[in-house]
Amino acid sequence: MANQITTMLFDLDGTILDTNELIIQSFLYALEGIVDENFGPDRIIPRMGIPLIDQLQYFSGLEDVTHLALRYREHNNRVHDEYVKLFPNVMEVIQTLVERGIQVGVVTTKIRQTTDRGLAFVGINEYMRSVVTIDDVTNAKPHPEPVLRALEELGADPARTIMVGDSTVDIEAAEAAGVISVGVAWSLKGEQKLRESGAQHIIHDMRDLYKFI
Repeated sequence: MANQITTMLFDLDGTILDTNELIIQSFLYALEGIVDENFGPDRIIPRMGIPLIDQLQYFSGLEDVTHLALRYREHNNRVHDEYVKLFPNVMEVIQTLVERGIQVGVVTTKIRQTTDRGLAFVGINEYMRSVVTIDDVTNAKPHPEPVLRALEELGADPARTIMVGDSTVDIEAAEAAGVISVGVAWSLKGEQKLRESGAQHIIHDMRDLYKFI
């Protein structure tokens, strides 16, 4: 596979941005008084990665969760900068990939506003040739549409493209789109869960991506 990869796509939350605690605290804030007192990270983590509205509907049992989404986003935006940071070695790896001629992009289930804010806050927005958010597609991951859109925007060959993610939906979307799926071992869901969802490779450090180029 060495010297064949031309494009690397990344999920955002939990993959290159460490937003895990921000997400958990935002759910706890939005769902206060709605869920039982034992509701905590062990219930939230397994469903991280899917669209916010779907998660809120699942946790609350409500069909209309507009008010909960507003509470979630209000809290998330207010404390965003206190929590968000890059995972180790992300900046170095992204810069090196670009220097070596690899196209890089983001494929996320987040909305455009918070995606752009996060990328700008950590200073990697300038490197991203394509950023596909949930606002840009009809079908979110695990459907292949977001990955396929990024491929189209970049003129990329699926067989020479890697999709890196921390969630089963990332792996499933990658596989459905015909790209090479790579899971990150720092996923809160655990390495084994990613392997079970079909990940072709698992990396334990962002720098492990160098072996593909």
